[in-house]
Amino acid sequence: MSNQNFTIAGSSAKPISIDLFSAGTGIFPLAIFVHGFKGFKDWGAHNLVAQYFAEREIDFLKFNFSHSGISLAGKDTFDDLNSFSLNTFSKELFDLNEVITFAKSGKEFPAPRKIFLIGHSRGGGISIIQAAEDKRIDKLVTWAALSNFRSLWPGEQEGTWRKEGVIYTHNSRTNQQMPLNVELLKDLDHNQERLDILNSAGNVAQPWLIIHGTNDTSVSPAQAQELNRQQASSNILLIPGADHTFGAKHPWEIKDIPEGLKAACDATIGFFKK
Repeated sequence: MSNQNFTIAGSSAKPISIDLFSAGTGIFPLAIFVHGFKGFKDWGAHNLVAQYFAEREIDFLKFNFSHSGISLAGKDTFDDLNSFSLNTFSKELFDLNEVITFAKSGKEFPAPRKIFLIGHSRGGGISIIQAAEDKRIDKLVTWAALSNFRSLWPGEQEGTWRKEGVIYTHNSRTNQQMPLNVELLKDLDHNQERLDILNSAGNVAQPWLIIHGTNDTSVSPAQAQELNRQQASSNILLIPGADHTFGAKHPWEIKDIPEGLKAACDATIGFFKK
């Protein structure tokens, strides 16, 4: 088992920090994990998940978006709230495209035989759009994915947001008030067609597995059903009792993957190996 670390340039030339877990014994398919809102590559049980995939001969790449709010030195601390405030969905799509290009280049490690995407929550919405646009992706799995980016905030906030230029989201773990610049909202306004997740869902040509927990109170399972209705060839798996993070939390100090997350991993691996 090997774990390599890389840094590439992302949106606005800000760094994207990358971890690659590999069994190291051959050229395998590569799963790229796309984290969600207020998520990051080292959150919770992500390292255990990466090892779990690599042990089953699917290399696993996880990364921090350039505007995730975590600097190269931050690891699990939101120490760059200015970058966080300037993030947009289009910037995340730019970053993901750069990560895929880096992985396919073969410059730092052998180019994988296939590219798979796993997107969680908001990262699931980003992954759906990327898959609809990018033929380099062979299969898509979404975990607790959004069907609409505007579900991330109450609609009645938008008037205040446009007037004041910023709103704040509370991080209960760090007790930080995390700023969201109005550029995020303007990005949605100016790129409505591209950033329409449901529209992109209807255009996904790759095999797609939608996984959601039945006890997800952050993103309703109804959103998974809505995504599934857009694509006749998609498959859906509802995991009984699982919440938005499938039982994981941060920090995760147990050596085993939580039951709900393991079920999501096993279903994902089985889907990728079909």
